[in-house]
Amino acid sequence: MAMTGKVCLVTGATSGIGRATAQGLAGASAHVIMLSRDAQKCADVATAISDATANRNVQFIACDLSSMAAVRSAATEFRRNYARLDVLVNNAGVSPSRRRESAEGFEFTLALNHLGHFLLTNLLLDLVRHAAPSRIINVSSNIYKQARLDFDDLQLRRRFSAMKAYANSKLANVLFTVELARRLAGSGVTVNAMTPGLTKTNIGMEEGWFYAASKRMADFFGGKTPEQGADTLVWLASSLEVAGVTGQYFHNRKAVPFSPAAQDRDLAARLWKVSEELTGLEAGG
Repeated sequence: MAMTGKVCLVTGATSGIGRATAQGLAGASAHVIMLSRDAQKCADVATAISDATANRNVQFIACDLSSMAAVRSAATEFRRNYARLDVLVNNAGVSPSRRRESAEGFEFTLALNHLGHFLLTNLLLDLVRHAAPSRIINVSSNIYKQARLDFDDLQLRRRFSAMKAYANSKLANVLFTVELARRLAGSGVTVNAMTPGLTKTNIGMEEGWFYAASKRMADFFGGKTPEQGADTLVWLASSLEVAGVTGQYFHNRKAVPFSPAAQDRDLAARLWKVSEELTGLEAGG
């Protein structure tokens, strides 16, 4: 499906699945805005994608998604330049091997993988509504099924493990999807989550030799290319086959059942409330 005139924002778009998604959408003639931390890398990748697709409408906004202040600044910059948002792809993700905190003191995995996207989406939601029929796609992982959110230790100060932090953030992505889809029912905005499956990306590669070696071994024995991992993302963003489909979880272009935890409306509502409090959204947007 041609995406001419559609404004698409992709987070984590300088490498891996995000870059492949941005290039896929640019190749379909969309107006693509990449959102990633490193401004110089953003500029280089935007130029490369523009050259590869002959699409001059590839721009970027530099933003550290782990910082709520930076997310607010990025949302302001986006609103200054664009009056609508047809497709929002919340893709960026990290999996640090050791516990560390964001600038505002949040556990880093939760901050970047969930809170940053939660805040960004809500700050741009009126532009997404304005563009309806429009789409929001959240990148999760099947590891979310192993998560158990403990609201008494959501920041994992007492018991941290990289796997637990990552799984919790991916469950948060799914719960956010389900709750946002419920809130936007009938608005013309669809909200879906997806898992790319094991994909050869840079996630975890800066977290020490053991972590990186484990990821490389897993990739060697079964990892998809970034383009293969991005296929379902680009399809969800552009295909007429999923027009009007919302509140679903996709793998390899097929809707698959949510886990029982992902269907827990009380859990989703509680996470939404806590996320509002942590990001300051409830205090005035």
